[in-house]
Amino acid sequence: MSWILNHEPAVRLGAFLGIFAVMALWELAGPRRRLTTAKGPRWFANLGITIVNTVVVRLLFSTAAVGMAVVAAERGWGVLNQISAPAAITIIAAVLLLDLTIYLQHVMFHAVPLLWRLHMVHHADIDFDVTTGLRFHPVEIVLSMLIKLGVVLFLGPPVVAVLIFEVLLNATAMFNHGNVRIALSLDCVLRRFVVTPDMHRVHHSVIPQETNSNFGFNLPWWDRLLGTYRAQPAAGQEGMAIGLEQYQEQRHQTLAWMLGLPFVGRTGRYPVGGGGDALS
Repeated sequence: MSWILNHEPAVRLGAFLGIFAVMALWELAGPRRRLTTAKGPRWFANLGITIVNTVVVRLLFSTAAVGMAVVAAERGWGVLNQISAPAAITIIAAVLLLDLTIYLQHVMFHAVPLLWRLHMVHHADIDFDVTTGLRFHPVEIVLSMLIKLGVVLFLGPPVVAVLIFEVLLNATAMFNHGNVRIALSLDCVLRRFVVTPDMHRVHHSVIPQETNSNFGFNLPWWDRLLGTYRAQPAAGQEGMAIGLEQYQEQRHQTLAWMLGLPFVGRTGRYPVGGGGDALS
């Protein structure tokens, strides 16, 4: 466990930089869609809010999910720490349960209008590429971290399982937001095991019924099992409009605007089951 704690930052940073570089180059070599706005200013804003989030998390939390898993293991806290099972089974179960938690959290951020206000920052991007997977409001990041720490304490997952999950989640979030072209036959196979860009892009449609589908970030099975799976957007992958109906202008893509959006923006028709304000 000490090795994992000592090397966790390097492992996560290395995985992040590696996957980001691969996806950015793939987007240049084989883009799925033509971008509707200049990449430079958009990337500056999206990567800028990522830096803000990293600083906020470092300032507010003395330990991350891996550190909390170490505490739970040392003190015997959590459901999985009370179960005697082969290590491989426990690790797989932990990764699956953590992924299900992220799926349910994602649905919650769409269903509760107050939480949707925070999550709108992610969906207000009018293009869809690797940086969209990093674009979240700092308050949402803090709430997500609190939920994750609580779930780790409750589950008591193996430390290595938490590290695997964190690396996988970060990697798949960048992969499934990639503006990359994958052969339809290959995509059909891949989306049985992982959320693909074509599958997740539907979730970023301006049409509310499509926005409220395909909530998975890593594993695609929860959407299929729980009835939130949608195979393709009505307008097709290249014809669909990305973002939110009420925010389709370039001026809505700056860092300052993203930080203020939850407090002054309109939720539109997007919260699951209604409850949003009307579009003016």
